Amino acid sequence: MLRGDAVCTSCHDRHDFPKVLTIGRTKHGTRADPNTPTCTSCHGESVEHRNVPREVAERPKPDIFAKSPPGLRDGACLNCHSGGKRVFWHSDTHPARGISCTACHEIHNGGHDAVLDRRTQPKVCLHCHKPEGVHLNRHEGKVICSDCHESHGSGGPAMMNRQTVNDTCFACHAEKRGPFVWSHQPVTENCTYCHAPHGSNIAGLLKVRVPFLCHECHEPGGSHRGGAPGFGIDPGATSGNNILFARGCMNCHTNIHGSNNPTNNTGSRIFTR
Repeated sequence: MLRGDAVCTSCHDRHDFPKVLTIGRTKHGTRADPNTPTCTSCHGESVEHRNVPREVAERPKPDIFAKSPPGLRDGACLNCHSGGKRVFWHSDTHPARGISCTACHEIHNGGHDAVLDRRTQPKVCLHCHKPEGVHLNRHEGKVICSDCHESHGSGGPAMMNRQTVNDTCFACHAEKRGPFVWSHQPVTENCTYCHAPHGSNIAGLLKVRVPFLCHECHEPGGSHRGGAPGFGIDPGATSGNNILFARGCMNCHTNIHGSNNPTNNTGSRIFTR
């Protein structure tokens, strides 16, 4: 009498199930580990399935497991994979929208799970997140989705790896963290006020070209002198207020993320030194 996985593989080892036995090359197929799951650990006993007449069982059929409700499939995975980062899974956007574990992960694929490979992960994510894919290629593979996002759920916004957007950015851009003697308020609030993290045609992943990006907060009609909030851009002016016309604000405001110059002078406060 067949026992264990042999009950399943006695049928599921033929040409019409080419991927089934490739699980033996994955961690789920490590026979020396007593914690390794069996077929029934994930798929259940399938008593009715086993009792199907052989001539019916041999007909090609769709993946029965894939037809199961997402919650049932996730339950099979969470029996083992319930700790660590997956503690937020039940409050995550993915299960709320019917996206199960197997929608992203390939279990019977010979040990190559595309979503865990830096070279192929973006293709898996962008199958659903198409708008981000338009820009993400501009990163040239140097940054992938999981560098910033935790797909199994997070306590931060937009499933960020850390509690805030800025903390996630600072994981790589530590030099922008501060604290600075003179802080630029948008920088301390949210990096995405100025930057498009998924990609941009503008240098520095800026959302809008300078000086127009700066003009979103600093009204362009005023003088750049005397502590006024605006920038003079009149090309015909002779008072010096046209200094920024057709130029980039950061030609002068080089320390735009914040200044550590301790002197209480205008240059420090407007991030020029």
